[in-house]
Amino acid sequence: MRIVVDTNIAFSAILNTNSLIARVILQPKSKIHFYSTDLLFKEIQKHKNKLKQFSGLSDPELSISIQLITKKIRFIDAELIPTEILTNAEDLSGSIDIDDTEFIALADHIRGKLWSGDKTLQRGLIQKGWNKFISTRELLEMTKKR
Repeated sequence: MRIVVDTNIAFSAILNTNSLIARVILQPKSKIHFYSTDLLFKEIQKHKNKLKQFSGLSDPELSISIQLITKKIRFIDAELIPTEILTNAEDLSGSIDIDDTEFIALADHIRGKLWSGDKTLQRGLIQKGWNKFISTRELLEMTKKR
């Protein structure tokens, strides 16, 4: 199964590598494949100081946490996503949160599901007829079955 990881999910996993979210990502021998765009990696680098502050981790500990989580995610350059898919995603996300455009587009492009904890985004997209989300609970259940 292909899962697109958005920023809030990755940040949660980085902040607490013992959390349910991190356990899903770090699950060994899982048939779940995690993807994101390069935007996620840029956001991690941009907010590294905030992540350090919230986590209470030292620089080396934070680097290890980031590496643990990001090595399980395949990063895709958004320029590889066809323009029509990006345009459709922008139309969907524009009035909700334009910053999520690439994640929505990637989910459509790889025929996957979007893993996001952003309830406002989920409600807004569902109202527009886009419901390709997967929850932490659903992913956790999938990892337990393996």
